[in-house]
Amino acid sequence: MITQRPRLSLWQNLYLPEILRGMWITIRHMIRFKQVTCEYPEKPHAVPANFRGLHRLIQRPGGKERCVACELCLTACPANCISMVAADPGDPSVEKYPLRYEIDTLRCIYCGFCEEACPCDAIELTPHYEFASHRREDFMYTKDRLLDNNRFVPEGERVSKVQTNETYLRV
Repeated sequence: MITQRPRLSLWQNLYLPEILRGMWITIRHMIRFKQVTCEYPEKPHAVPANFRGLHRLIQRPGGKERCVACELCLTACPANCISMVAADPGDPSVEKYPLRYEIDTLRCIYCGFCEEACPCDAIELTPHYEFASHRREDFMYTKDRLLDNNRFVPEGERVSKVQTNETYLRV
């Protein structure tokens, strides 16, 4: 069966009613719906409590890093972005420490495995997310920069968020 196309009037051929109806729908949506854009530089974005951002090395109360160079974070990292050189102080009563500790944040997938693997809670991923740069060298975080990242954490949480064993707090 062949259907016949309905004949349109001059008013319908101008498509003016359809244009006006479409504009009315757009205006109605603009008035009714809430704003969904984020005004980022003026209003910082609120991140969830479990957000994993910039890395930091946690310090002991004396100011020295808590890391004992056990290299468990290197082993747990699926992206192989952590490199470390351990230094042995020579005294058996003093713990090892990392002579060199680097994280390549361009390779990092921010999974948090390094944080979970660390037996002495020495590394943590902070909620800080503003670390953009134009140079690749700025994304290589050395031990000094990781210790300096404590400035992004409130003063009361700089030692550690987790209650740890007293063994790791000895200097």
